[in-house]
Amino acid sequence: MVAHPSDRIHSFSRTQDLLNTTYYPKGEDTDCSRKPWIVIDAEGLRLGRLSTLIATYLRGGNVGSYSPSMNMGTYVVVINAEKVTVSGKKMTDKVYRRHETGRPGSMKEETFIKLQQRIPERIIEKAVKGMLPKNRMGREVFGQMKVYAGPDHPHAAQSPVDVTAEVKARCYSSTQRK
Repeated sequence: MVAHPSDRIHSFSRTQDLLNTTYYPKGEDTDCSRKPWIVIDAEGLRLGRLSTLIATYLRGGNVGSYSPSMNMGTYVVVINAEKVTVSGKKMTDKVYRRHETGRPGSMKEETFIKLQQRIPERIIEKAVKGMLPKNRMGREVFGQMKVYAGPDHPHAAQSPVDVTAEVKARCYSSTQRK
């Protein structure tokens, strides 16, 4: 009896099938000492659009070897956090809530304007943290983001690359460009 040609394909083991292999990142691909650093100037950028791009950079979604189960992202330094903007009536209507002690009745509420005056870094941190996975990897990736209120940051030794122009191009379409 003559064997069908497709029977020969299935007789090989998976390790010998070189044409159908999927790349999976190794441990050295996620090594924190080799990760690049980028700087984003938040002046005049919308909070939501900026936060989605920061979350993408942190998770590594812009890298060709992206894998959702591994930390493939970069270190992100955000400067001028006090100059971030929001659209519509969010300046007065958006409310940030926090528990001082965790006990009933101790919840504090604060508007966007008041929090921007008090701790402007917290606005971007809360927006990006909400866009990251709610697990161990999300907490690890969140630690790779550094937010500063002014134009200065202490990470010049890491020689970060300024990607503000790319972020502005991706944040605004041609009709909204500033």
